[in-house]
Amino acid sequence: MAATQYNKGFSDAQSVNNSKRDNFIYKDLNLFFSPNPVTKDVSKVTDVQAIKRSVRNLVLLNPGEKPFHPEIGTGIRAALFQPFSPIMISALRTRIEESITRYEPRVILQSVDFGEEEQNLDNNTLACRINFFITNVPDTLENVDILLKRIR
Repeated sequence: MAATQYNKGFSDAQSVNNSKRDNFIYKDLNLFFSPNPVTKDVSKVTDVQAIKRSVRNLVLLNPGEKPFHPEIGTGIRAALFQPFSPIMISALRTRIEESITRYEPRVILQSVDFGEEEQNLDNNTLACRINFFITNVPDTLENVDILLKRIR
């Protein structure tokens, strides 16, 4: 088939997107359940914000909390009641890395860092920064900051 014998009727639907992203846009519900001002329905979050919320939720999820998938979760909150040590911090890093790598296919994990300036090991408070690339935008490094602290 020659290159000039294609259907030109659908050329507007096959136009190239000028953004760096793929044509697929990630969407998710806003977990704050704030209403959309126009439709009065639950608002949506899209793209980077949806992926960042998914990463945060995945890290803070305990095993057994997600219905029908009890294997998903890091168990970070249970570890906050144990004394922190370099071995415990390394174990937390490994749990977070494995969970994100296994259950969040939209990201390419770069690193999981624990900020030493925001650590308060006496009160079991630990600052965590997760750096990752989104699979559709591999040239922009995104991060999620999570402050892990014991509530009681």
